[in-house]
Amino acid sequence: MTNDQTMPNPFFLNPTIVWLIAGALLCLMEMFIPTALVEFTMGLSAFIVAGISLIFPQVGLQVALWFAFSVSGLVVTRRLLPKRRVSTIEAAREAETLTEIAPGASGRVLYEGNSWRARCDDPHTAIAPQQKVFIVGREGNTLIVVPENLLHS
Repeated sequence: MTNDQTMPNPFFLNPTIVWLIAGALLCLMEMFIPTALVEFTMGLSAFIVAGISLIFPQVGLQVALWFAFSVSGLVVTRRLLPKRRVSTIEAAREAETLTEIAPGASGRVLYEGNSWRARCDDPHTAIAPQQKVFIVGREGNTLIVVPENLLHS
């Protein structure tokens, strides 16, 4: 080979290959980092743009199309996916105290077979161990309870 001939650069990637790699990476990322189909939708858009790049070689147009396909795909998937419900504790569920809950302090209750941190809704009321309580709310991992006798009075 003479010096006049130039060898093709093996690291040169044409836009079609770049879009295919980007699409594959985005779809794989969805498997390991679930994002409610955001990455998957963007990956599919990259695959579509890879096909379009064979016809239209302008990179700016390809990026604009990828953006448009991604946004419209996200809008469509949001409408098709069911609405998420936030898991909450239903009002007035029963539990039993495991430890004393002192006024203004926290204790432990047994709720659905698990020990939960709990505090009384009334900061001036103490609840003895092995007492039936009703759950009236939740703040993080702490259940807000009231003693049974407070509700029946």
